[in-house]
Amino acid sequence: LPLDDTLAMDADKLAYISRLTRGGQLILDALTQATPVTVTQLEARFNVEKLWQPKSDKRFLGSVLYYFGILTLAGQTDLGELRLTIPNLVVRHLYVERLLELLLPQFDDQDEVTTVARQFYATGHLQPVCEFIETRFRVFDNRDYQWSNELMVKTAFLLLLFNDRWYLMDSETELNRRYADLSLILRPDARQYPLFDHILEFKYLALKEDDKQKLTGEQVKTMTIEELRALPLVQQKLAEAREQLQVYGQELQARYGQLRLHSHAVVGIGFERFVWESWE
Repeated sequence: LPLDDTLAMDADKLAYISRLTRGGQLILDALTQATPVTVTQLEARFNVEKLWQPKSDKRFLGSVLYYFGILTLAGQTDLGELRLTIPNLVVRHLYVERLLELLLPQFDDQDEVTTVARQFYATGHLQPVCEFIETRFRVFDNRDYQWSNELMVKTAFLLLLFNDRWYLMDSETELNRRYADLSLILRPDARQYPLFDHILEFKYLALKEDDKQKLTGEQVKTMTIEELRALPLVQQKLAEAREQLQVYGQELQARYGQLRLHSHAVVGIGFERFVWESWE
């Protein structure tokens, strides 16, 4: 459905910010919550000159998003800085759409995205999701995005799997002072559907970490899943994710009750390939 005039204007505002230096990074931080968006204080006022020749510092960018109404105040940090957060689910969806446009600039087949995601919701099978990301997603320009590679992996899955119609989706889910990477908990009004709850934990393996194998990106692309899974460092990172997920799963069951929970450990090998394990 087409956006109404208000939402279309909000989408245009996000597009404007994303084109500024560090603007895409701020949008990413607001959506993933891995790095809280904070400012020491808000800009007092804006005029046409400031918007025509914008600054690239966090205070200016955060203030613009706040005055545009697509970030809102969420208290203060221990040091008295202002926390900014996305105000509601409707605006959160606009953030997802904008980041998808940045990461999939030439892709316009939304039906394929929907099909891949729905298959995952109903089965917990991650391979089609991994293959889509491996072949379609474009990595952000390193000059503009100073994010960690593990966050890059998580963001790709978050954007592809985002569904606020059926799921309560949360990045950096707080579970007894620990933080799960990504959770998809069915909404109460969606529990009659044949879908599962999901929790995902992501690990990242930089190719340079594997000193013994000395694998290149091109080599990794040609290896089978079984060969990748057998790599010692992949095994180590899968084990770390499994241990975390066991704790997180118990916490989620205690919080929400009887979930139909599937747990997923995902290791990104560079951004070329993904190895995963899932269980109920």
